[in-house]
Amino acid sequence: QVQLVESGGGLVQAGDSLRLSCAASGRTFSNYAMGWFRQAPGKERVFVAAIRWSSGNTDYEDSVKGRFTISKDNAKKMLYLQMNSLKPEDTAVYYCAADVDGTWILHTREAHYDYWGQGTQVTVSS
Repeated sequence: QVQLVESGGGLVQAGDSLRLSCAASGRTFSNYAMGWFRQAPGKERVFVAAIRWSSGNTDYEDSVKGRFTISKDNAKKMLYLQMNSLKPEDTAVYYCAADVDGTWILHTREAHYDYWGQGTQVTVSS
């Protein structure tokens, strides 16, 4: 089993930055893929960014390209999402997730991920 805990959310103004963290514990696989998803009130949960743990390959949703950066710390088993130039449209609960088999072509699909954190709230005021 894998446990994931997000932190770093908060209330910020448009144009500000935040860095979200996701701490992983328990039994893990070297071929993991990990991702960030977000869910706004009344909306479905959608893909934000993903990283292949072994290779470091990354992918982003078009709306966050150039503003958000996903990264990892192998030794600490930590996943990060650096969020710059935040907009009110970024307001959502942000979740980290882990896919144990790392099937990269499916990394944007919520149903493919095996483990989820509880989420952290990000609110961006206009």
